[in-house]
Amino acid sequence: MYKLITRDNNAKRGEFHTVHGVIQTPVFMNVGTIAAIKGAVSTMDLQEIKTQVELSNTYHLHVRPGDELVKKMGGLHKFMVWDKPILTDSGGFQVFSLAGLRKIKEEGVYFNSHIDGKKIFMGPEQSMQIQSNLASTIAMAFDECPPYPATREYMQNSVDRTTRWLARCKEEMKRLNSLDDTINKHQMLFGINQGGTYADIRIEHAKRISELDLDGYALGGLAVGESHDEMYRILDETVPYLPLEKPTYLMGVGTPANILEAVDRGVDFFDCVYPSRNGRHGHVYTNNGKVNLFNQKYEMDDTPIEEGCGCPTCKNYSKAYIRHLLKAKEMLGMRLCVLHNLYFYNTMMEEIREAIEEHRYASYKKDKLAKVMAHTKEQ
Repeated sequence: MYKLITRDNNAKRGEFHTVHGVIQTPVFMNVGTIAAIKGAVSTMDLQEIKTQVELSNTYHLHVRPGDELVKKMGGLHKFMVWDKPILTDSGGFQVFSLAGLRKIKEEGVYFNSHIDGKKIFMGPEQSMQIQSNLASTIAMAFDECPPYPATREYMQNSVDRTTRWLARCKEEMKRLNSLDDTINKHQMLFGINQGGTYADIRIEHAKRISELDLDGYALGGLAVGESHDEMYRILDETVPYLPLEKPTYLMGVGTPANILEAVDRGVDFFDCVYPSRNGRHGHVYTNNGKVNLFNQKYEMDDTPIEEGCGCPTCKNYSKAYIRHLLKAKEMLGMRLCVLHNLYFYNTMMEEIREAIEEHRYASYKKDKLAKVMAHTKEQ
């Protein structure tokens, strides 16, 4: 259940109550594709760096180790030792990214495993069954993430199919949640709005899926090649047609600037691989722009990544030491950078929530954008 606490213009401050705890929104979900954040980050670390929601991937866990195995181990929470909410995506984006290996039909998608080439079929029912086996807090509906750019005809046909699939997902989840051997009988379902950069298709789709009265609604198929301005235009056009009293999730986005802009347009949930991926390459976020720790000027720098940062990395280590680890290809270097980046994102979300509550989001956004964009070229 979603409780809207307050609004500052279109920015929403809410609470989302789940069987695994209350999520304070807006929230950034930390991406752990195969039930772990890349960069040797443990679930104990996640607690320390203020993570609220961990996100795992349906397709990847289905392929390895297998969702049946995870169910036998007591579900994803027990398997990875995490007691807070988990969101699992549906596998739809992997279908998009495996374009060369797939065939889309009305019943679902036939494709080959990226690991061993084994034939896999996934449709709405299969996606729901896998996610039910994983026992995540929030399951995402199975959709097609259309390519960018796509013709209007392709997009309309794809969105119509996604709508039909969503109805099947809802029906199957209702059935699965009623079974005796289901681990999480309170699993929630989020539907996904599609339509590419065609605002009229997006709006019509938003109206249709809103009628299904789901637990939340996501905007998919953005950050797949269109410009940031196009993405913001689509948010401006579409978000007003999604239910205000339900959480809105912008999938796979983004940079600190993307998040700040999308919150201003009424988005509650975010996820992105940027903080962990950039961290593994020695690129770290600060309130003075992004820093590349491989730069030679940090060779003798005995200061933390960011003065005053409360993350475990900044409380203990210098840029010089972390740079040495990265240069030596020591895994600890990557780990320390990922911890800092996720802490930076999670802390920024705390600041966003506070600013909305205090009705000063416009000035906060302006100041924060000026800081994080201070050095668009890495230092």
